Amino acid sequence: MATRPGPLTEWPWQRTGNFKYLVMAPVVVHGAYRVMTKGWGDIDLAYSLILPSLALRMIHNQIWISLSRYQTARSKHRIVDRGIEFEQVDRERGWDDQIVFNGLLFYAGYLAMPSVRRFPLWRTDGAVATALLHAGPVEFLYYWFHRALHHHFLYSRYHSHHHASIVTEPITSVIHPFGEHIVYFTLFAIPMLSTVYMGNGSALVFVLYIVYIDFMNNMGHCNFELVPKWMFQVFPPLKYLMYTPSFHSLHHTQFRTNYSLFMPFYDYIYSTMDKASDELYENSLKGTEETPDLVHLTHMTNLQSAYHLRVGFASIASKPSDNSEWYMWTLWPLAWLSMVVAWIYGSSAFVVERIKLKKMKMQTWVVPRYNFQYGVTWDRESINDLIEKAILDADVRGVKVLSLGLLNQAKQLNGNGELFRQKYPKLGVRIVDGSGLATGVVLKSIPSDAKQVFLHTGTSKVARAIAMALCGRGIQMPEDGASYLKCSSNDITKIWLVERIDDKEQRMAPKGTVFIPISQFPLKKVRKDCTYLSTPAMKIPDTMQNIHSCENWLPRRVMSAWHIAGILHVLEGWSVHECGDDMMDSEKAWSVAIRHGFVPLTKA
Repeated sequence: MATRPGPLTEWPWQRTGNFKYLVMAPVVVHGAYRVMTKGWGDIDLAYSLILPSLALRMIHNQIWISLSRYQTARSKHRIVDRGIEFEQVDRERGWDDQIVFNGLLFYAGYLAMPSVRRFPLWRTDGAVATALLHAGPVEFLYYWFHRALHHHFLYSRYHSHHHASIVTEPITSVIHPFGEHIVYFTLFAIPMLSTVYMGNGSALVFVLYIVYIDFMNNMGHCNFELVPKWMFQVFPPLKYLMYTPSFHSLHHTQFRTNYSLFMPFYDYIYSTMDKASDELYENSLKGTEETPDLVHLTHMTNLQSAYHLRVGFASIASKPSDNSEWYMWTLWPLAWLSMVVAWIYGSSAFVVERIKLKKMKMQTWVVPRYNFQYGVTWDRESINDLIEKAILDADVRGVKVLSLGLLNQAKQLNGNGELFRQKYPKLGVRIVDGSGLATGVVLKSIPSDAKQVFLHTGTSKVARAIAMALCGRGIQMPEDGASYLKCSSNDITKIWLVERIDDKEQRMAPKGTVFIPISQFPLKKVRKDCTYLSTPAMKIPDTMQNIHSCENWLPRRVMSAWHIAGILHVLEGWSVHECGDDMMDSEKAWSVAIRHGFVPLTKA
């Protein structure tokens, strides 16, 4: 929202959520009626392109979002080296509002101008006219309107909403108040309406003009430099006809320069060209190599997790993965396809996240495999090969610590990482499974006055450490779990530490039981009269930057204990591995985490 919102700030459907798409119902109903009464032959080219062109724009924009997030996580060509936070993601959640708005206006124009219904597929003279009209009136009028928007009166009421994003993403380009978009569409309508009245308009030119606008908008806000220098060397005038991401990035950091839409020549004419434009372009193109101090190696979980990755859908990634949107079921075919492609062609882990904590740099790498694949015996060797490749890659790059997340550290897979330590005894990178801190987090979740705890776990490393610690505190634990579950509910303790537990066993717990998971995966919540704690995790310090997605099912700005353990290894300069049977002292790991600003989710 702008700092002092003016008239027409909100979109008409802003309070309807995803039901806003229903405003396109008249287009669908109209088309269905024409087909039912007159047949498919009554649907002309212009009408048939309205809805497909909107879908094309959404796909086009999503490709840019994923590409930008992937490149800014791994590429050395990022322009502004600062983080994005949840506030920006929430503000930019409605990036498709302008697509819906444009669809409605195209439909209205179709009804109002009968000549549009006779549009051919293509006319070259119309394409030339569109290009000239864009370079002339559109770019000129936009330049002066943009400068006016930076006057304090309009800026505070409208344009400040857009400039709240200092570090831009492709979708930042269309995050404006409704009133601004009315003016923008009026400007972009100049070439389209002109060709209609000149009689040389065509359907494909309209579609390609909108694609051009989207392409340039997304490119200018992607925050990594991708325009090669040779383009300007081969055709020097191009520097006046096409901006670069670094050119427009300066507008978001300096505010009073580089006002042009896509063609910078008006900034040259009116002396508003930022003097640092060429230097920033050269430096961004050259880039700076960066080695992370920590790599957290995780993997996909269920099929929908592909969309929950930071490089997936921004709005979905900003929520815990168990809060799926209603429309996710429609994406199952695409999810299955992505899983098959990853299984066949996924030959290495890929970068999805880049985080900073003061001077410490971290990346999250994802193994292209899903939960169910880790349970397939014949696929374990290939998964271990992927993990091994990631470890060796991190070692070559000079990474200090690699933490194993989720099933990448499973005992039955690689012995909590011991397989790699034994195979490569001279590894420079430290392998961390995080079991010490995970144990500490679980122990601190148990009420200090507890006398008895039911330990419903297997023989994992964390389970053994917890059992030994509880025995040392004199807490009673039933030895025969099967007979214990058959006791009357009055005799059963209400604190259950669980690793895996089925629905039937959960229902045996007395009312008011507190289920405390000790594994990396959350429990299925069967009981409404019981309390389910989070998987071992802690709130992260406020100084941790570029956090704008949730780690799997965890809430915002909460990180798993296994991930945090790797961070502590780097911060403390610990030179030992924590894998196999080796484990950090849980109390020490907990104390160090608290000292570095990590906060417990629950108080014992």
